[in-house]
Amino acid sequence: MKIAVAGTGYVGLSVALLLSQHHEVHALDIVPEKVELLNSGKSPIVDTEITRFLDRNTSGERPLNFQATLDPAQAYTDADYAVIATPTNYDEKRNYFDTSSVEAAVSAVRTHAPNAWIVIKSTIPVGYTQQLRDNLNDDRIIFSPEFLREGEALYDNLHPSRIVVGAPVDDEASVGAAKTFASMLAQGADPKEASRRNDDGTTGIPELVVGTTEAEAIKLFANTYLALRVAYFNELDTYAESRGLNTRDIIDGVCLDPRIGGGYNNPSFGYGGYCLPKDTKQLLANYSTVPQNLIEAIVEANRTRKDFVADEILDRVSGISNPTVGIYRLTMKSGSDNFRQSAIQGVMKRLKAKGINVIVYEPTLNKPDFFSSPVTHDLGAFKAQSDVIVANRWNNDLADVSYKIYTRDLFRRD
Repeated sequence: MKIAVAGTGYVGLSVALLLSQHHEVHALDIVPEKVELLNSGKSPIVDTEITRFLDRNTSGERPLNFQATLDPAQAYTDADYAVIATPTNYDEKRNYFDTSSVEAAVSAVRTHAPNAWIVIKSTIPVGYTQQLRDNLNDDRIIFSPEFLREGEALYDNLHPSRIVVGAPVDDEASVGAAKTFASMLAQGADPKEASRRNDDGTTGIPELVVGTTEAEAIKLFANTYLALRVAYFNELDTYAESRGLNTRDIIDGVCLDPRIGGGYNNPSFGYGGYCLPKDTKQLLANYSTVPQNLIEAIVEANRTRKDFVADEILDRVSGISNPTVGIYRLTMKSGSDNFRQSAIQGVMKRLKAKGINVIVYEPTLNKPDFFSSPVTHDLGAFKAQSDVIVANRWNNDLADVSYKIYTRDLFRRD
């Protein structure tokens, strides 16, 4: 089959490479530099498995039928499936995802491929796919949520926890297209996944075809639960710190309960990144006419955590005349180049609002300043200038100035 993929971020590029093992894939982007990098075998994003795939393709070890392009006609003409993985940032004023990039991509697909099945992989509001189908009178649009970790996107596609595709359950053709797309994703996964044993006793990758609106809800509720986990263990840490208790001992004891487990339990400055902040807010907006307490509390807990962390740092510098606080990395996770909605930015803004001098060490940011604070790539100078260094996640580069470090990274992992 010929498959077009609109967008070469974490979602689009990982899906494109996965499918290109068995299908002809054309990945469309609007940034010439990204297209040039991809066609020369280099990844424009930080993801170990994506880099490995592209290296193997360039060397001929694992040939892929993959090409990046700037030309919509080349990408979409005669496509059997068109996967849309364009960004949908959350609009705080409208309390709604900005879906304009999705709508533009759908329009472009239909210009060149009127009969292609369109699979939306961008994160969208609950009910959006059906609304789009109705508004456009287009019954060849389905939805497939992604469940990927930042920096591990292709790995998570190769080893999926589950594959979910949404299609109207009373539309036989759409359900058939959804099942076909699910099987294509499963086909591209690591062959070992076909024989894995699941907790419910089944074998292989769980494939779930549900209604489009149910599939959208699955994505938002899954990410909001993960945000809840982060917020819960952060509030546990806030309590322990405030009472002089050993946070790690408490977490270790709590998480030995197999019903709780050890995932998403490492304290941080708050949840952030591509998905959790916007997905929790969108889900909360979807609750506008539905009774709730918990979803709103998750969003508020993240703000409260940043307030607490900022206050802790202010206490650290309270005895220093004209102190300088260093922000070590704006990124959410180690090995990442993404700092969209990172929690440390919220902490930084709170410190600056109190008149604290802030300097930023961020080697991936090629700008002289960030929110009017100087940015440096010189780690030695950064350490020397900082009275306190704030790090959401520990790095061994900081070992020689450990006495300056403020972090809540107790397990030294993401």
